[in-house]
Amino acid sequence: MNIYKPVRTIGLVVTVGALVLSAGCAKKDQGEVQTSGVKLIKAGTLTICTHLPYPPFQSKDASGKVVGFDVDVMDLVAKKLGVEQAIVDTPFEGIKSGQDLNTGKCDAAAAGMTITEERQKVMDFSAPYFDATQAMLVKTGKSYKSLDDLKGRKVGVQAATTGRDYARRFEKEKSLQLVEFEDLAAEQQALATGQIEAAINDLPVWAEYIKENPGGFEVAAEFDTGEQYGISVKKDGNPELLKTINEELAKAKQDGTYDALYEKWIGQKPRV
Repeated sequence: MNIYKPVRTIGLVVTVGALVLSAGCAKKDQGEVQTSGVKLIKAGTLTICTHLPYPPFQSKDASGKVVGFDVDVMDLVAKKLGVEQAIVDTPFEGIKSGQDLNTGKCDAAAAGMTITEERQKVMDFSAPYFDATQAMLVKTGKSYKSLDDLKGRKVGVQAATTGRDYARRFEKEKSLQLVEFEDLAAEQQALATGQIEAAINDLPVWAEYIKENPGGFEVAAEFDTGEQYGISVKKDGNPELLKTINEELAKAKQDGTYDALYEKWIGQKPRV
């Protein structure tokens, strides 16, 4: 947008009109409202916040493209809206606190995120789209089978996650030395290099890691925490987008698309 210089027309300086025009144009660059009533922060784009890496839900492939279960799920929503999906990699703390949504960094967050009462206070969640549980990973051959076996030893957790919160409940009782890592990759590296004796995180994440590192690691224990993942939008800020996400999730579960994506990224879907 060009800034107009003052122009004299019959002795009148028209700088005010130029400023008003400039301000009006700035507002149009802030996003758009779809015909369905869905608000997007960027025209033609569904902007999604996530935290990398977190395979199989989201991570970069060999070419640097972000792929995963969550990515494919949100592609269904983007297709319904007739737009492209764009992914923003951001620290998980900003996602779970609702800050990234409140500041307009993204339209929605899809980050393998568990629905909790605390998080529901600061953001709106979709219907649950994935049943999760926590698990403890150790190097193959270690004798650890429970948290009781790790008394006085270092146990890795990922910052701002429900896995960390679960471990904290037993930190004093079982004399655990919890070591917090900013992301999953750092937690995995610490376990691989012997900085920690065990690591706690979501079971599907460890299953993917074991698949990528055959023979090196094993799940020593599972903790049935009854967790479910949800996709979030700004609190009371975009009801039509939330409605569209829920509609696409329901449709995908009905027509078999969800099961196909589950098998592609997670494995055989459990029968219930």
